[in-house]
Amino acid sequence: MRSSTPPSLDDITRMCGLPKPTVFRILGSLQSSGLLQREPISRCYSAGARLTAFAMDVVNSAALRAERNAILRRLVDEIGETCNFTMLDGNQVLYLDRVETSMPLRLHLEAGIHVPLHCTASGKLFLSQLSPKHVYRLLGKGPYQRWTPNTITDPQAMEEALKRIRHDMVGTDNREADPDSVCVAVPVMEAKGRVYAAVAVHGPASRMTLEKGLQYVPAMRCAADAISKSLVVNNENSADRN
Repeated sequence: MRSSTPPSLDDITRMCGLPKPTVFRILGSLQSSGLLQREPISRCYSAGARLTAFAMDVVNSAALRAERNAILRRLVDEIGETCNFTMLDGNQVLYLDRVETSMPLRLHLEAGIHVPLHCTASGKLFLSQLSPKHVYRLLGKGPYQRWTPNTITDPQAMEEALKRIRHDMVGTDNREADPDSVCVAVPVMEAKGRVYAAVAVHGPASRMTLEKGLQYVPAMRCAADAISKSLVVNNENSADRN
């Protein structure tokens, strides 16, 4: 089953068509093994630490990472700014891969770091795909932490920003996380249209305005599509070997 929000026991029971006690027992086993976790307030189920780690290992396998890095490198060569591959990890954005620009002035971030959701291009892109209740669970009631004078801290203003991002499918960060950083992100989607990652470009505000960053979107979408197709091909090859 697929769901944009953590499903409840009743949701899972209805979709599985099994007796509720049986579903509860299976979910309990998955929870105890670390594959699932149950939200403390809503009592809904989401991916556990062990399942998340397994998914990250799959996405970051050596062969797939090499192909993804090559795609990012070609994108950097084309647009001239640093590009990243990011995923949602809990209530933060995880930088899984990164290719630096050759320009002398650059922003130094390492692959493997986590950044906030509410003030980053990738983060807001991921949030735009979630229900208001799920956004509330991740961000809280607000006001959100202010990182720069441009950070959106008001929940209502965030809701409006997420509506625009949901429509355009382009996340933006106009000096919201760092006063000298501008970032634009586009989704990496699976065949059925679910967003599971993002390709992002960022550069110093002195060189890359938001308007200039948005001009890179067509090239970024091509790179995101190539990454998505590479994951499908690698998964099919793995299935054939098994």
